[in-house]
Amino acid sequence: MTADLLPDIEKVKQYLLKLQDNICQTLELVDGKGSFVEDNWQRELGGGGRSRVLTGGKFIEQGGVNFSHVFGGKLPASATAARPELEGRSFQAVGVSLVIHPHNPFVPTTHANVRFFIAEKLGEEPVWWFGGGFDLTPFYPFHEDIVHWHTVANKLCQPFGDNVYSEYKKWCDDYFYLKHRDETRGVGGLFFDDLNKHGFEKSFKFMQAVGNGFLDAYVPIVEKRKDITFGKKERDFQLYRRGRYVEFNLVYDRGTLFGLQTGGRTESILMSMPPLVRWEYCYEPEPESKEADLYANYLQPREWL
Repeated sequence: MTADLLPDIEKVKQYLLKLQDNICQTLELVDGKGSFVEDNWQRELGGGGRSRVLTGGKFIEQGGVNFSHVFGGKLPASATAARPELEGRSFQAVGVSLVIHPHNPFVPTTHANVRFFIAEKLGEEPVWWFGGGFDLTPFYPFHEDIVHWHTVANKLCQPFGDNVYSEYKKWCDDYFYLKHRDETRGVGGLFFDDLNKHGFEKSFKFMQAVGNGFLDAYVPIVEKRKDITFGKKERDFQLYRRGRYVEFNLVYDRGTLFGLQTGGRTESILMSMPPLVRWEYCYEPEPESKEADLYANYLQPREWL
């Protein structure tokens, strides 16, 4: 591998820091009330991060946009179990991850992340890849919002190949599936991992397209729905459905597991959790209700475009 083809982690890091700034600034403007509070933290085993959390906003009940750059001499079991070729390598992982939990049940919860990983060993070529994506979790879905969300996802994928959107949409549907509930967490979006087949520069450009596309996908939905009137019934249903978010993050989410196993900052890792949530034994929505519509039409993988 020639020097000009070597991955440039500093270049990725600078992009991600600017992305975190841009997302936070834009969401503050859309919210109109709340501000992100920043915590800088250091990881004892190497690296650290910049966590930003907004609570009590006009539309954001709680949201976090986190940057992290961690490194070390040994990978955790969660990484080497699936990829034994990483055993004995040092590593660096850099990324931005966000979760937004709106107060209004008519505004969807959303999650996004973009990341870069590299594992190195003296005398051998580095192993590296990009990953990321974004997904949407509505409680009271509007079909046109979901079409918009997937239209943005499809458009940003087009310069990279005709099948990229369909491949990464399916990957998202499969990944954010709660097997014990037999339902998706939401209406999907994009998910990709292990991306290096295009070389560093083109793979990096795709990760940037995903990171930059998030606001284009999410902000118009927020603007249309954030002032819809709601009552206790809608709020209770939102809190109940938030329980699925907790279940997924604690049972299936690979990022949560990686962060905890690598000694990351627990508060930053678990900032994805909703501030309030409720469980209800054997809940069933009323027939032909808006709540029943979610279960009947939006919690299984389907084509939106």
